[in-house]
Amino acid sequence: MNLTEAAYQSDPGGPLDVDRELYGRIGSMTEGRELVDAFTIPIRSGRAWEVPAGHVCRIVTIEGPQVADLNLWNLHDPRERLWASRTRQLQAAHVSVFDRLWSTLPFLRPLVTITGDSLADYGVDDEGGRVHDLLGTRCDPYVNQMLNDAPFDYHCHSNLTRAVRPWHLTEFDVHDVLNVFQCTGLNEQDQYFMKTCPAKQGDYFEFFAEIDILAALSTCPGGDLSVPMFGPEAGDTESVCRPLGIEVYQVPDEALTGWQSPQRAAYSRDHGLAARPWA
Repeated sequence: MNLTEAAYQSDPGGPLDVDRELYGRIGSMTEGRELVDAFTIPIRSGRAWEVPAGHVCRIVTIEGPQVADLNLWNLHDPRERLWASRTRQLQAAHVSVFDRLWSTLPFLRPLVTITGDSLADYGVDDEGGRVHDLLGTRCDPYVNQMLNDAPFDYHCHSNLTRAVRPWHLTEFDVHDVLNVFQCTGLNEQDQYFMKTCPAKQGDYFEFFAEIDILAALSTCPGGDLSVPMFGPEAGDTESVCRPLGIEVYQVPDEALTGWQSPQRAAYSRDHGLAARPWA
């Protein structure tokens, strides 16, 4: 047995064995899609929107490279939200097509499945960088104040906080993110690094909503991350910031053949609190 293989595994056909035929069909059957929502998120801002179950959402680099921080919730119960750390364990630290983004306990089910990624072939670069990471989290004004000794209200945490206010959510609901289009890794000192975004104009990242989703996205104030945000070489990043486009599509009925929305985790949630039979 190779003990360096993935720790979390299931049998073939089990919950971690995604139906590639189904999701490949959803991702590839684009001609019959119906656009139901489309908008642009300006630089250094955030927006939240709804993605109904059975729809796909595409994030597009409409003007060039730009990284973004994505949050996901169950539209009807925001206590169920993206669980970045468990998704790292069940899927990977960097995700792409056929990977799923899982929800928090006690729900533990896929919120979305990735069905499109124009950077899927990026792989691992010469410095160990990969794209679309769950390793890091959102930039925030608290760390900025600590490291730069300056207030700044347009970090991703703040952008997401403003974005979800119309849904009566607060910064306590903002959570660890998927860094879309971001190229990251761990250096020789096992420290998190961020590289210049490799995306080009027209690149995209697409996910399929397994349940009714509230999504929120921040266009990171670091832009394409070609200019450091922290440290002695930090500079003004506004010139490398670009907007992102959002498109939500209803997919053809025939693409959904065999799909059903996932149920909540089957565990009874007893946690050993019931009296033992020998007590």
